[in-house]
Amino acid sequence: MTASPATDAAASLIAELVAHGVRDLVLSPGSRSQSLALAAVSAASAGHLRVHVRIDERVAGFTALGLSRESGVPAAVLCTSGTAAANLLPAAMEAFHSGIPLLLLTADRPPELRGVGANQATIQPGMFAAWAREQIDAPVPGDGDWTGLASRAIEIARGADAANGHSGVAGPVHLNLPSREPLSGSLPSIDIAPGEAPRPAVGEPLVLDRGPRTVVIAGADAGPDAEEIAHVGSWPLIAEIVSGSRFGRQIVHGYRALLSDDDLGGRIERAVVLGHPTLSREVARLLARTDVDVIAVRRGGEELNLNGRTTAVASVAVAPGTGDREWLGAWLSASAAQAVDLSERAPDSEGLASTDVAARRAAVTAELAAVRRPLDRELLVDAVWRATWPHDRLVFGSSRLVRVADAVLGGKKVPVHANRGLAGIDGTIATATGIAIASQAGGAPGVTRVLLGDLAFLHDVGALLLPPDETEPRIQVIVGNDGGGTIFDGLEVATTAPRADLDRAFYTPHTVRLEEVARAYGWEYQRITTRTALDQALTTPAGGRQLIEVPLTR
Repeated sequence: MTASPATDAAASLIAELVAHGVRDLVLSPGSRSQSLALAAVSAASAGHLRVHVRIDERVAGFTALGLSRESGVPAAVLCTSGTAAANLLPAAMEAFHSGIPLLLLTADRPPELRGVGANQATIQPGMFAAWAREQIDAPVPGDGDWTGLASRAIEIARGADAANGHSGVAGPVHLNLPSREPLSGSLPSIDIAPGEAPRPAVGEPLVLDRGPRTVVIAGADAGPDAEEIAHVGSWPLIAEIVSGSRFGRQIVHGYRALLSDDDLGGRIERAVVLGHPTLSREVARLLARTDVDVIAVRRGGEELNLNGRTTAVASVAVAPGTGDREWLGAWLSASAAQAVDLSERAPDSEGLASTDVAARRAAVTAELAAVRRPLDRELLVDAVWRATWPHDRLVFGSSRLVRVADAVLGGKKVPVHANRGLAGIDGTIATATGIAIASQAGGAPGVTRVLLGDLAFLHDVGALLLPPDETEPRIQVIVGNDGGGTIFDGLEVATTAPRADLDRAFYTPHTVRLEEVARAYGWEYQRITTRTALDQALTTPAGGRQLIEVPLTR
């Protein structure tokens, strides 16, 4: 086989990616990207890279997003030219708004074939401009050199200074990679030495004084840092269920009602925000108040500034001193009254053992009723929450269920993920698959559970397809199926639109048989209607991919 400048450049680029910490590359097949694909597969065969093949580029993009979201190291997604590249846009937008490092590698035609009607050629340079931390239109191999492109892209994706600013903020980087025929040839012999991804320097934290009446707001991706700040500052912690911060002594239950209480929410003087809060209007109203000093730890590509005077910082610390016990105590006292207890009552052991026939019959009837109790949304989210532990991962889709979970679930230190940068329903299963692969790498234990509604499931159904030669991740996709988009029940349109129009344009009811979908894609399937059966399904050790359908009422 003859040599090819495209192959030589591709081999060098893949080696440079690996040398600077990239361990995962998601590949969608295509002609123009063949040299890069073959170089990646060769590196995978040598044990230097994990390659994951997906035929749908949108699925590929969100799978890479999930890999990056879990590991903190940018994964790469590679595709051919044309509409293939455009399908990466939703994942790129989510990565930008969530502050997730991601490398977008799009193969392209050479400049002489752009804008002249050549097959599968479009305007790729700059196509992600609004959402990429930096975009690089590489030279054609033979006309220029790709050396240094990968290392530069990785540094910027992790937060190094970029052409569009956002220093210290992670996000996507676009490498547009044109090449001329011959598109593949014999691979050169290049030593590949796996290395670590560089970490950008972080400036000194803003030190928070203890004076103002303060609350800590933890939005999506806040993580344990929010709980630590609340603990050290002795401040109430308002932690969304998607934050990964809902644990510890300072968490506030029923925070929506308490933020609307003039004696508590009305007296707030300062809010310290970590992550991206999106689940409640009450938090949004608080952060829009001009009489509240808002300090927001920057994560995504846009600064949080709902009140026009928010201070964006890279990190925060708390000044030494004593916290305001009266302020914290008032919140925790009110919080205790708001806590929701969804646990089942213990069996009536005395009644079950009673010699009185009527008493024993009543106890048995109550026990059977508890076992047969049908699942509702509250019991569903509670069961999934209770079954999940620190070695597991929990992924919430942007469905009605995440708001129910936010309203009723208590504190627990488990790793939680959700695509709340733009709160779209697309890519949930693909993202969770990437999270599962990354978290279970090297034989690590745990199950990744995905909790989502039926429309979010159907929107990403293509992500159920996995190649037979790739190791199956341990993943449970739990679908709360109410036959349509009942999340719209809580919006203004539900009170203004005619019922028939509401059904057709918003609820979009369907009759999809999820069991047949699962079988088509090779997933194990269970349809579960009671809490006891759901607890058993979630906690019974099982390998591979499981789809659990839970029917819910409209």
